[in-house]
Amino acid sequence: MSNEKSRFKQLCQQAQETSYLTSTLALLEWDQQTKLPALADDYRSDQITFLAGEIHKRQTDPRLGDLLDELADSKLAADKSSDTGATIRELKREFDKRSKIPATLVQELAKATSVGQTMWVHARRNNNFGSFSPQLKKIFELKKAEAESLGFEGCPYDALLDEYEPGAKTHEVAAVLDALRSDLVPLVAEIAASGYSPPVEILRRQFPIELQQVFGREASTKIGFDYGRGRLDVTPHPFCTELGPNDCRITTRYDEYFFNSSFFGILHESGHGIYEQGLRSEFYGLPPGKYCSLGIHESQSRLWENLVGRSISFWQYFYPRAQELFPAALQDVPLNDFFQAINHVSPSLIRVEADEATYNLHIIIRFELEQAIINGELDTDDLPMAWNEKYEQYLGIAPSTDAEGVLQDVHWSAGLVGYFSTYSLGNLYASQFFEAARDELGDLDSMFRDGDFVPFKQWLNEKIHRLGQCYSGPELGHRVTGQGLSHQLLLRQLRDKLSPIYGL
Repeated sequence: MSNEKSRFKQLCQQAQETSYLTSTLALLEWDQQTKLPALADDYRSDQITFLAGEIHKRQTDPRLGDLLDELADSKLAADKSSDTGATIRELKREFDKRSKIPATLVQELAKATSVGQTMWVHARRNNNFGSFSPQLKKIFELKKAEAESLGFEGCPYDALLDEYEPGAKTHEVAAVLDALRSDLVPLVAEIAASGYSPPVEILRRQFPIELQQVFGREASTKIGFDYGRGRLDVTPHPFCTELGPNDCRITTRYDEYFFNSSFFGILHESGHGIYEQGLRSEFYGLPPGKYCSLGIHESQSRLWENLVGRSISFWQYFYPRAQELFPAALQDVPLNDFFQAINHVSPSLIRVEADEATYNLHIIIRFELEQAIINGELDTDDLPMAWNEKYEQYLGIAPSTDAEGVLQDVHWSAGLVGYFSTYSLGNLYASQFFEAARDELGDLDSMFRDGDFVPFKQWLNEKIHRLGQCYSGPELGHRVTGQGLSHQLLLRQLRDKLSPIYGL
């Protein structure tokens, strides 16, 4: 047993040393999106490519494989949900996957996506998909090669989906999303048929950016994002990244004439950040100190953004402060009018600004398009047309420009193929987690109304964050809620909120 412990300590040391490199790579990528001088792109791409290769070498080192083989059948691995068991299980899973991918492909992907993200920024700014299309084609071809290297039983997309939602299969996720869509479409139709439209124009008044920065930071601090261990910056597309056990970076973008853009983006990214800050820092770089899955991660961001941030109780606490900061825009606006406006349901073009009811239709569109490309059924050159057709089919609207259409998301330029469906899975998990917290903690609305978000955040820390990867996403979901993943609770919560607004 003492030898096993020694080998396990050696395994952990190797993994945590690799995390020095992965966190450094993440820092370079964060800097590229936020602070990098325009003429530094080429060298930054070379840095990222080199580091990606070095990380891959460590992740596929045969000596690491030997260690994992020795420990896989040891007593330390017997309880797969224990800290030691999860460490051995997940590191072996990662080693087996990474060992299938050629080092040259890893570096090609790192280079292509680093260049691709810079090209996407310029293409979006100039509304010119054609300038980005060749690079996007290259990225998708490399992702196809990655899927082939990893292998799959069902379809190539399975291999890519597994990166974000371990063990999930495309047909399973498609079934969940199809069931969700089948109930969402009638709900959206009912709302449209009601003939009522909340006063959404109040959200398009002038909200000075410097005051949006103040308000967003105050709100994110109040719900639990620790700025002593993190920071907030500006990027073309909001994201969250962790660079160490006490270094979590979140970003947003501001629109002086649209309140929702930055505020709900900050809540969303703060939800991600609260999860990262809630992981056990002593296990940083090891599975017990890593997030469970992207679906679980997105549940935390969507939970704070929507179930908390768009609730009436949240605004009963925060609205007086909003009126104080934005008197010209909000002083004459009753709270109920503001509440209705931020919960208005209407088909829209921009995913990150979509309402709760139509948001998942945006996800389904992307989920279907990237599968079609990976399966060879759609060429990247034809993406704008296919995108517009899907929007017309599912939402009844179509973008007039590529910037508000196919160029709006950073994900594909970063090689995050298989990621999008986790947003909808996150919505479903969020609904069930919120209901479980309400059952255990009692009157959450009363707490939020008083500005007390601590009990809820601590509940999330204890039930979800601190467990890291000790359980799979489905296992964790069932452990917390006592049931499997379903869209029914999300539909009920939406109806409960929206029915009084639209008289359903």
